[in-house]
Amino acid sequence: MNIHHRLFGIACRAAALSFVMAGTALLAHAQQASSVSPEVKAPLLLASESSPASLASTYSSSSSSDVAAASDSIARFNMLGSSQPPPRRRYGRPNYASGNSNADGSEKYTFLAGGGLSGPIGNTHKYETPSYGFQAGFGRNFNKTSGVIFQFDYDHFGLQGATLANQTYLYDYGCPAAQIANGTCGVSGLDGSNHVWSFTLNPTFTLPTEGSLGAYAVIGGGFYHKVTNFTEPGTGYQYDYYCGCYLPYTANQTIDHYTSNAAGFSGGFGVTYKFSKFSNQRFYMEARYVYIANSQRIGVTAANIATTTYNGNDAYPANSNRTTFIPVKVGIRF
Repeated sequence: MNIHHRLFGIACRAAALSFVMAGTALLAHAQQASSVSPEVKAPLLLASESSPASLASTYSSSSSSDVAAASDSIARFNMLGSSQPPPRRRYGRPNYASGNSNADGSEKYTFLAGGGLSGPIGNTHKYETPSYGFQAGFGRNFNKTSGVIFQFDYDHFGLQGATLANQTYLYDYGCPAAQIANGTCGVSGLDGSNHVWSFTLNPTFTLPTEGSLGAYAVIGGGFYHKVTNFTEPGTGYQYDYYCGCYLPYTANQTIDHYTSNAAGFSGGFGVTYKFSKFSNQRFYMEARYVYIANSQRIGVTAANIATTTYNGNDAYPANSNRTTFIPVKVGIRF
């Protein structure tokens, strides 16, 4: 009986000792966990931030603002961690594909307007003198190097002194000297001019160049209308509202007129200058050789008037001579 009581007491003391030892161990572990220094926590936090995947999984259960903040952090990490810089922007004139542009970026349509001098050459120079001219046209560019332009040209010329002297002799032929002197027969103060207007189709070939300067070659052909007018000073009357009367004035009046229609062609070269790198407008200067295949007509001249049997009214057959001249024009292309 005493032995049982003694064994029971030993067991109770052993159980109590085991309980006390287990509690002491748990308390010591808790104190170690709570005493971790911030220096230890910081590397752990940085290690967790260095993984975008762990950030995404951590913030997946957070609010929408937390998700946005996490996405911004991931973007900054990707930008800083990338080994290559972002691509450079390229600057320059953009190419837009539109109905007014070709596949190579050139404009489909072109226009021009210009003016300058026109000089007769060859046989034409024997009876005409240089004067002015102008032109205008529009066309279609097929690409940067080729196109075609429909063009109108007007070229004006004066008449040589010898030409006017011969015509005066013709108009005065057969008049008595006394009537020529008092102006009752023949002409006095004869003057005149010649002009050619044309409609032509002109294929143009632009040379491939870099920079502001350019060059092109042009050929053309079409219809040419040639006109010569002879004039004489005449007296006219114009009403003057200040005096309430008609006052005389002197002006040249056409007394003889000749025309000739023919086919012709031209060819030449030109240079261009762009106003700016991205400009479509270009200053141009060109020179051409023009040939008009007029059909020679029979008429009366100062050389044959005494011997000819011609009975017609053409007193200036030179208007139907083959015509050659060189126009030099400057203007704007756009």
